[in-house]
Amino acid sequence: MGNFSRAPGLGTAERLADRLETPSLDDRSYRVIRLPNKLEALLVHDPNTDKASAALDVNVGNFSDREDMPGMAHAVEHLLFMGTEKYPKENAYSQYLASHNGYSNAYTASTSTNYYFEVSASSNAANSSSPADASTLEQSSPLYGALDRFAQFFIKPLFLSSTLDRELNAVDSENKKNLQSDTWRLHQLDKSLSNPDHPYCHFSTGNLQTLRDDPRERGVEVRSEFIKFHEEHYSANRMKLVVLGLESLDQLESWVVELFPGVCNKDLPQNRWDGVQPFTPKELLTQRFAKPVMESRSLEISFPSLDEEELFESQPSRYISHLVGHEGPGSILAYIKAKGWANDLSAGNMPICPGSAVFVISIKLTEDGCKNYEEIVKVVFQYISLIRETTPQEWIVEEMKGMAEVDFRFKQKSPASKFTSRISSVMQNPLPREWLLSGSSLIRKYDPQLINKALDYFKPDNFRLAIVSPDFSDGLDQKERWYGTQYKYEKIPSDFLAAVEQAGRSTAETRLPDLYMPHKNEFIPTKLEVEKKEVNHPLKNPKLIRNDEGVRLWWKKDDQFWVPKGNVFITLRSPLVYTTPQNVARTTLYCELVKDALVEYSYDAELAGLDYALSNHSVGLDVDVSGYNDRMPVLLEKVLTQMRDLEVKHDRFKVIKDRLLRGHRNWDFQQPYYQVGEFTKWLNTENGWINEQLLADLPHTTLEDVRDFYPQILRQMHIEMLVHGNLYKEDALQLTQLVESILKPRPLPQSQWNIRRSLILPSGSNYIYPRTLKDPANVNHCIEYFLYVGDNADRALRAKLLLFAQTTDEASFNQLRTKEQLGYVVSTGPRLTSTTMGYRALIQSEKPTEHLETRIDAFLTSFGQELKDMPSEEFEGHKRSLINKRLEKLKNLGQESRRFWTHIASEYMDFEQVEHDAAHIASISQNDLVQFFSHYIDPSSPSRSKLSVHMIAQALSTPVATNATPAEQKEQFLLLINQYLDSEGVKGNSEKLQERFKDVDITQGDQAVTLDAISKYLAEDIKLDAEKTSLIVGQGVTLLSVVLPSLGIAIPSTRQEELADSSDTSRIKEAITIEDVHAFKAKLAVSRGAIPVKQLSDFEDLEPKL
Repeated sequence: MGNFSRAPGLGTAERLADRLETPSLDDRSYRVIRLPNKLEALLVHDPNTDKASAALDVNVGNFSDREDMPGMAHAVEHLLFMGTEKYPKENAYSQYLASHNGYSNAYTASTSTNYYFEVSASSNAANSSSPADASTLEQSSPLYGALDRFAQFFIKPLFLSSTLDRELNAVDSENKKNLQSDTWRLHQLDKSLSNPDHPYCHFSTGNLQTLRDDPRERGVEVRSEFIKFHEEHYSANRMKLVVLGLESLDQLESWVVELFPGVCNKDLPQNRWDGVQPFTPKELLTQRFAKPVMESRSLEISFPSLDEEELFESQPSRYISHLVGHEGPGSILAYIKAKGWANDLSAGNMPICPGSAVFVISIKLTEDGCKNYEEIVKVVFQYISLIRETTPQEWIVEEMKGMAEVDFRFKQKSPASKFTSRISSVMQNPLPREWLLSGSSLIRKYDPQLINKALDYFKPDNFRLAIVSPDFSDGLDQKERWYGTQYKYEKIPSDFLAAVEQAGRSTAETRLPDLYMPHKNEFIPTKLEVEKKEVNHPLKNPKLIRNDEGVRLWWKKDDQFWVPKGNVFITLRSPLVYTTPQNVARTTLYCELVKDALVEYSYDAELAGLDYALSNHSVGLDVDVSGYNDRMPVLLEKVLTQMRDLEVKHDRFKVIKDRLLRGHRNWDFQQPYYQVGEFTKWLNTENGWINEQLLADLPHTTLEDVRDFYPQILRQMHIEMLVHGNLYKEDALQLTQLVESILKPRPLPQSQWNIRRSLILPSGSNYIYPRTLKDPANVNHCIEYFLYVGDNADRALRAKLLLFAQTTDEASFNQLRTKEQLGYVVSTGPRLTSTTMGYRALIQSEKPTEHLETRIDAFLTSFGQELKDMPSEEFEGHKRSLINKRLEKLKNLGQESRRFWTHIASEYMDFEQVEHDAAHIASISQNDLVQFFSHYIDPSSPSRSKLSVHMIAQALSTPVATNATPAEQKEQFLLLINQYLDSEGVKGNSEKLQERFKDVDITQGDQAVTLDAISKYLAEDIKLDAEKTSLIVGQGVTLLSVVLPSLGIAIPSTRQEELADSSDTSRIKEAITIEDVHAFKAKLAVSRGAIPVKQLSDFEDLEPKL
C-alpha cells in the first residue's frame, strides 16, 4: 500500500515511489504518484532546467480503430488539440506555448497515443536573475498555464465541427506525404499480409476516404464517432503523465492534483489481444517480392518471437540480436559482405503489442545479393545453429551487462520534451516504478533458460521472408490496397525450405568455417575517472593551444558535464576535394571505401560507446571520433592509418560505387520538401554542386581515379582540430601529433584556402526557379519562398530577423496549415547561408505552387498589419520567448562540442553569439520590427529581394478531380471558399453560401459568374462591408484561377488572359523565371567571406601543458 499525500484544499494522491534508480550525475529528484481517478504521474524536479515539459501517454492507439474507419485514433489525436470547453479558441494552446518559447506535438502508435509539450521553465528572461515569488508561482510559471490547457484535452475537448474537415484534411495530407515513402509502403505491406483477425493488419494513418467520405456515404455522423471513440477509450486509469519543471516536487504534485482529477476514470482494462497472433501458420513460411519506389534492395527475415513485456530483468532477445547483428570477424555480415552480397545488417526484437513480438533481421543487399538471397537465408540459419550449439555464453551477457551499466551511469540529460514523452510511454510497461529510468537500459541478470526459450522461436518452420528490389517487374501480380505497392506473395518453395532446414541443423563439421562467435571486446572502457573542478561559470569558448602554418588546435577541458567522454573533430582542409563534381565523386568514393574497410574493426568500438565518422564537404575531409575517451587514441590511429594506406579493391569498389549511384538516383525520389532546400542553397552559393551534376560524373569515375587521387589530397592539407571533453591539454596536443605523424601532410598556406561566399540578391528582385519532380507518382508540389535580408555577421539585423521569425512562427502555421489547409508540411523561419541570411517559408502541398506563392504573399501582407497592431505585452512576450530560446542551457557534452565546432567551421569563431543575439533582441522596439518588415518582408516593398523555388509534381491531382461528379466538385469548391474566408477573418454561413450557389454551374469555368455569386454572398447574404468585399473579390480573381483547375475544372483560355490582366499584381514586382542558372549567378554580386569576430590571438593559450 502506497503512502498518501494531500495538496492544500485538494484531494489525495497516493505515492508509489520516491526514489528512482538514476544515473550517477543526475541532479533531478523524482516522485511517482497516483491520483484518486487512477491517473499515474511521474513528477520531476530539475533545479537547473530552463525548459519545463509534460507528456501524457494514453493506452489506446490504431489497434483500437473501428474496422470500417481506419485511422480513427490518429484523427482523434489531431482533433483533440482543436479547443476545449475551458479554452474554446482552437489555437489557444499553441499560442500560449509559442509565447513562452514552447511547442507541442503528438504521435499515434499501435497501442498508445502520446501527447507532449515544452515551455520555458520560468517566465523571466533567461538572463534575468529575479526569482519568482512563491505566492505568485502559478501566475508566473509558464508550466502551470500550459498544464492547465493541456489537462483540458483529456477532460472536456470540444471536437469543434468547424475544425473537423480541416483536421481530416491534415490527416489526409499527412498520409499523402508518405505515399511514396518506401518505409511506409513496405511496412504497410507487411501489415496487410498479416493475420486479418489481428489489428496489426490495420491501415493506421487514415485518409479522407476512410475517415469522412466512406462513413458519410454509409450515413455515419463522423464527428459523433470521434467523440464516441474518445469516450470509449480515453480513461484516466489508462493514462501515464510525466511533468518536469523547475518547481519543487510538492509544488508539481499540487498542480497535478489540482488540474487532472477531472479526467474521467472508466476503469478500462489494458488493451491486449492475447487470444490472437499477428502471424498464423497461414502467414508463416511465405515469401513476398515487392518493388520499391527508390532503387533499393533488401532481405527481411522475420520470426514471431518471445514476448518480453515481463522479462525486463534478463531481456533474452538482446543476447540473440547482439550475435546475429554483429559486424565483426566471423559474423553473418562479415561473410555475406565478403561475398559481395550485402552492405549492412541489423537485427532486433520488435514488440507489436502486449502478448506479441517479432524478431526482424534486415539486410541491405547488392544486386548479386538479391540474386543469391536464398544462400543468404541459409547462412543466417547456419549462424543460428551455431548460437544454439554453443549454448548461452555468460561472458557475453556480462560484457553486454557491464557496458549497459556504464552507459546508464554516465547518461546525460536529453531535451525536456524528449525525456517526458519517452518516459510516459515507458510507464505503460509493468516495470517496478523505481526502475522507470533504467528498466529498458540495464540487463540485471543472466538467464540461460530464457535465452534458450527465445532461441526456440528461430526455427525453419517459424519465419517469413520479404525481398525488395527494383529489378522485379514480371510476376508482381498484386497491388497493396493503401499505398499501391506492387508485389508477389507465395509460400516458400519446398526445395528451398528443405535447404533452410538443413542449414538450421548444421554442425561444426558441416557449417561454413567463416562463421564463428565473436571474441572479447578490447574496446570496453576501464578508465572512467573524471577530475571534477567546480567553476563559477563554464568557459564559453575553447582555447587555441596551437596555431601555426600546419595546424590550428582548439581545446577545452569539460567543466560542466563531468562524463568520461570526449569529442575530437578534425577538418583536413584541401581545395582539391570540391573544385569539380568529378573531384567530389572521387573524394566521396574514397571516404566510403575507407569506412567499408573499417567495418569489422570499428564495430567493437561502436559497441563500447566509441564512434567515428569520415565525410567530405566543400572545405575538405572531416574526421570525428567521439565517446568514452579511454580508448579514443587507438581508434583514431586505426582510422588515420586506414586513410593513408587504403588499398582500393576491385570487388569492394564496384559495390561501393553501385551504392553511391543508387543513393544519387534515389535523391530525386525523396519527399519534395527534403529536396527544395538544396536548390535554394545552390542558387545562393557562388560555388556548389547539386545532385544531378554529381550523378553525371560518378559513373565515369574509375578505381584508378580514386587510387591516384586520394594521395594528392593527403599530400598537402591544413589541419584544424577541436578536442573537447575529459581530455587534458597534453592529450589534445598528442592527438594532434598523431594526425601529423600518420598523414605527414605538407602545410597548406592560408592563401590557398577556399573563401566561402554567398550570392546577394539585388534589392527589389523577384525570382522564381521551377523544377519538375523526377518521381512521376508523387502528387505533392513544394515551394521554398526565400527573402534575402543581409550579412549574417550584422548582429542588429540578425536579431531583427530572428525576432520577426519568432512572431510569425505560430501565426503562419495557424493560418497556412490549420486554417487554409495548404498542406501537412508548413514551416517558416530564418535561413542562413555561409555568410548571408534571410527569411523563408516552406510548404508542401497538392495545391499548385503559384497558389502557394499567392497565399504566402497574402499571409505576409496581413501579418504586417498584425505586427503594427500587436499589443505591446504580446510583442514583449515574443522578445522574452526568443531570448529564452537563444540562451537555452546546453544539455550535454555533445551539444556543447557541436556548438563550438559550428562556430569554428563557419570561420567566424563567434562563440558568444547567443549572448550577443539576446542583448540585441532585448533592445528592439516594436517600431524597429515594423520598419524591418516594411523594408525586407512586405510583398509591396520596392526594396524586397525574393527567390522562390517551385518543385512541381508530375502526378497532378487533376485527373482524380476530373473523375468527381459536378456535385462533388461544387461541394469541394464551397469548402475551399469557406476555408479561404475563414482565413481572411470573415465569419461565413455555409447554408447561405450553398443557397447562393444553388443555380451556379461552376463546372463551366466561368469565373465572372462565380465571382459575381461570391460578391453577392458577401454583400447581401452575410452583410460584409463594401471595402472588405471589394478586397476579397479582388484577391479571388487570382485564387479562382488556381482553385478551379485543381478541382478538374478547365478555364477557357480567353478567360485566363482576361483574369491575368484584371488581377491586382501592381503591388508586387513581376517575377523573373530563372532558366539559365549560370547566367543568373553571373549577374549577382558576392558577399564578403567569413572573418573571425575577434583576433585569433584573443583565444590563444600557447603554453605547452596545464
